[in-house]
Amino acid sequence: MAAASGRRRLIWAAAAALVLTLDAAFVEDLDDSFKDNRKDDIWLVDFYAPWCGHCKKLEPVWNEVGIEIRSSGSPVKVGKMDATSYSSIASEYGVRGYPTIKLLKGDMAYNYRGPRTKDDIIEFANRVAGPLIRPLPSQQMFEHVHKRHRVLFLYVGGESPLKEKYIEVASELIVYTYFFSASEEVLPEYVTLPELPAVVVFKDGTYFVYDGRNGVGRGRGSMAAFSSASHRRALALPQRVLLREKSPTAVPELCTRLKWSGHVQHIWKYNSHRKEKLGIP
Repeated sequence: MAAASGRRRLIWAAAAALVLTLDAAFVEDLDDSFKDNRKDDIWLVDFYAPWCGHCKKLEPVWNEVGIEIRSSGSPVKVGKMDATSYSSIASEYGVRGYPTIKLLKGDMAYNYRGPRTKDDIIEFANRVAGPLIRPLPSQQMFEHVHKRHRVLFLYVGGESPLKEKYIEVASELIVYTYFFSASEEVLPEYVTLPELPAVVVFKDGTYFVYDGRNGVGRGRGSMAAFSSASHRRALALPQRVLLREKSPTAVPELCTRLKWSGHVQHIWKYNSHRKEKLGIP
């Protein structure tokens, strides 16, 4: 009996070791050749220290991330690098603590500061690795996306300096939220655009319209109200992340970068029963 029990334990131990080995196969161990060899690939990298307790806790989650991203057919490659052994490379990527998660895409290195869960990390990777501006070709697609996002940034119009700025801002702030584009025909009937091109921001049952020249007053529709503390909740960003992140979050930063000033053109509040236009002085 004792011998049989011992054999079972050995079998279970061997099976567990095999599972860990297979899981790790979806995560590449990176060395000092990584920077020269990564070329045009998109990489999601965990920079860790062998002695770091948080890094050890992340390891099984990271293996799950590698498995799911590989099996989904995503172009993102998942790797990990011992930042203490390859400190010069880690330093070049701005690694200052452990673990540090970064998505490397082209010349950009995007920091991940959200919850260290499989689903949150994968959602970040898919968002940042995908198109900067996602087109919404139909009203059905708009409604689907609108229901999924409590803050929705939407560019409406053709090629313009405003679109160039919108793309530039999206390239930096995609770590916080999605950016979309659509034609005017895709918008709901209650949305009125005085002129094109414009950026429309939907939030909390209202929408704000900007055309690059017109911006925000100090009344109920002011950007001060728009970018109040509630935007943290709307963007689903953990408070601890915001306190640790020195750069502004997407809502006020987008407004600053697009240099909006003046008055909001239209603000609408609506519900399932009626639509009410709010007066702006």
